[in-house]
Amino acid sequence: MDTESKLALVMSGGGAHAAYQVGALRAIARLLPRHAPNPFRIYCGTSAGAINGMVLAAHADSLREGVGRLTRMWGRFSVDQVFVADWGTLAATASRWLLGLTLGRLGRMPPLALLDRGPLEELLVTQLPFARIGAHIAARSLHAACVTTFSYTTGRSVTFFEGAPGQTPWTRADRLGVATRLSAAHLLASSAIPFVFEPVVVDGDYYGDGSMRQTAPLSAALHLGARRLFVIAAQGPVSQAARTPGPPSLGRVAAHVLNSIFLEGLDADLERLERVNQTVRALARHGSSVPGLSEVACFTLRPSRDLAAVATGYYETLPRALRFFLGALARQGRPDPGLASYLLFERGYCRRLMALGYADVLREAGPIRAFLGYAERGRGSATA
Repeated sequence: MDTESKLALVMSGGGAHAAYQVGALRAIARLLPRHAPNPFRIYCGTSAGAINGMVLAAHADSLREGVGRLTRMWGRFSVDQVFVADWGTLAATASRWLLGLTLGRLGRMPPLALLDRGPLEELLVTQLPFARIGAHIAARSLHAACVTTFSYTTGRSVTFFEGAPGQTPWTRADRLGVATRLSAAHLLASSAIPFVFEPVVVDGDYYGDGSMRQTAPLSAALHLGARRLFVIAAQGPVSQAARTPGPPSLGRVAAHVLNSIFLEGLDADLERLERVNQTVRALARHGSSVPGLSEVACFTLRPSRDLAAVATGYYETLPRALRFFLGALARQGRPDPGLASYLLFERGYCRRLMALGYADVLREAGPIRAFLGYAERGRGSATA
């Protein structure tokens, strides 16, 4: 296996879509030789992808163990382990929204989000051993781990990282890196989908989902020293599951907004990376180079199916109260599958996405083995 350059695992956000990443990782762990060391030295995650990444970082000494933890967690998921979705809570929130909108001039503001993530906070605090991240860095089985958030205070993308000695913070026009000890608060902030989950206070400032204004999702890994990237997206093809004539429903608009937040920044950054790689290769052919500029190998895995279309078969597994409120955002009470798919933290849907991720990796088994440094005879490496 190639150990000369640090390999980063980069995982994007997407609510319940992140179950796809777990299935893909389970297949990757199977593809590696039984006692092979963990090929990933850097973990970078955003939104739900950050939760997956930090579980793996906490078990950096054994990829199989970390993936096993994620598989058990996602394979048993239910909505009530992530947020409160009973009739009383949702009705109370809706009432506060209505009162806040009508009485806002009297100083009564509506709540900042529809759903209460108290159950997820308890799960992260009690089940994720954050102290092990620093221990693995000290033992050199891990180089760095990071979580990207969005600051409502400054309007910038903020990446909180925990890294090896000598790893320095960075500042760019619209993003910065901050050294810290990672905690549940950072994960809750990174996965706080706007309007759905409340912003989270970290060091006195309010933070939300890291996919917002994340114009360069790959940059954090590069700042942390990665020169090879394995990217697992949590978004498939643009959803066609809810194409209907006439004006879009509020639910459809919300789904498109979330699709834009979770997908467009990654696509643009991958294109930018490929242009830089082409420039580096062109200069090398003429015996030239640019100081500080080098080629970055990248393998990108995406869902082969529309995850919103998959969600249509599992919509009835959501709690009745949540189905009612999602239906209220749709025309003729027919909920938008794209919006629902982000909130479908139910074992049937999650297991289906895990199976899809597993199958997608096995379909690309040869190129993935080669990229990770375990080449098969007759197979070449795959870089983007």
